[in-house]
Amino acid sequence: AISNLVDVLTKAAAAPGGPQTGGGRGAAAQPIPAHCRVKLVLKPSSDSHINAELWMPTADWNGKFLAVGNGGFGGAIQGYNDMQVALRRGYATAGNDTGHTAEDGPNGMFALGHPEKIVDFSHRAMHEMVVTSKRLVDAFYSKPPQFSYYKGCSTGGRQGVMAAQRFPDDFDGIIAGALANRHIQQHTAGVTRSIELYRHPEGAIPASKAELVSKAILNACDPMKEGFVNNPRACTFDVSKLACSSASGADTNSCLTPAQMKTVETFYGGVKNSKGELIFSGQNITNPLPALAPPTGAPGGGYDTVRIWGFQNADYDWKAFDLDRDMPIIKSKVGFVDAVDPDLSKFKARGGKLLLYAGWGDTTITPENTVLYYESVLQKMGKNQGDFTRLFMVPGMAHCGGGAGPNTFDSIGALEAWREKGSAPAEITAFNPQTGLSRPVCPYPQYAKYTGTGNMKDAANWSCVAP
Repeated sequence: AISNLVDVLTKAAAAPGGPQTGGGRGAAAQPIPAHCRVKLVLKPSSDSHINAELWMPTADWNGKFLAVGNGGFGGAIQGYNDMQVALRRGYATAGNDTGHTAEDGPNGMFALGHPEKIVDFSHRAMHEMVVTSKRLVDAFYSKPPQFSYYKGCSTGGRQGVMAAQRFPDDFDGIIAGALANRHIQQHTAGVTRSIELYRHPEGAIPASKAELVSKAILNACDPMKEGFVNNPRACTFDVSKLACSSASGADTNSCLTPAQMKTVETFYGGVKNSKGELIFSGQNITNPLPALAPPTGAPGGGYDTVRIWGFQNADYDWKAFDLDRDMPIIKSKVGFVDAVDPDLSKFKARGGKLLLYAGWGDTTITPENTVLYYESVLQKMGKNQGDFTRLFMVPGMAHCGGGAGPNTFDSIGALEAWREKGSAPAEITAFNPQTGLSRPVCPYPQYAKYTGTGNMKDAANWSCVAP
């Protein structure tokens, strides 16, 4: 069936053009090369309906394949922009919708009464797409791809490390950014923060006090006044300095009450259960504190993961939620969505390379979460794993890109050189197209340090150093 399909597609290979916008960051400016565009519907279970697309260049194929990931709850092929970039580099490339569309409901509602669709979202949609795409590539070009790569961020980061854990033969190299790999714990923690403010509205943070905290931290931790912090781990600012005087008990815009202090401590320190166990990391201390208010309706923070995925109940009473009681229940039902296994020995054994990254300025998924997964791999497999996995923490970069710091870099080129030529990235030069800033991004725990002379916006005047 695949050979017949490819024969038809070869005769009707697409002309230059195709989708010019998609789930990436903005429209691509230039046309994309002529290619064969294959639309797939995959049904690995009786309740599966996975939409995918495979684009194969009709000329100058580089002999390689690149799969791209998704964001949030998925629900569409969101990687068109990355697929266009891949096509221009000569790749055959593919993306999928994680097994559901907007017609199945917003956010996590697609899973109500459809547990198989959670499995598709978790890992099956990506794996089935990759296996089928490789077969089509083999038939179309009469040879399989020499190298197969993956690129994704956020949920796409989770999909990347999930592939390394569950399907180590799928990819030769993986780029995984801003890991949403603790999906269940991240969303449960978000709901917990929201409900905590509902139950204790006195802990709300008005905009004036949020600005007070953010300015105090940045003043203390950004001595070079760049507007972002180059090495946040060196910041030791103690937020308790902003607490209102216990003697006067005064509540002014220049201090934090005990209830507000608790909210701030959770924001930066993370959500913990009654045993003090970390459920999900708090924010990087140098990221700004937003105004925080009690929910006016349903709680935020990934509520569908609790009520739909965990309890299959659209009318779930969120006001009765109990973290200690309910999170273990949710984990027992859909914990397989989390990609937290630190044992990547099979992926490593076949020569796989895992390039992890996150922005220190990410306020969507706390950057420490990616650091914690990387450190768990080292703890499991041994300290010296730089031959197959490296983590790059990008100063000032927001969620998967953007932000005041260097936020644009060639991760695909770095991965190609690593996997194909054995040249492990000692640093990756990143740029900020808006400000003209360039800077080396270093393998964690190294960071870029200013040499003390020359233009601070020039990467040549910075070098990677150990903490």
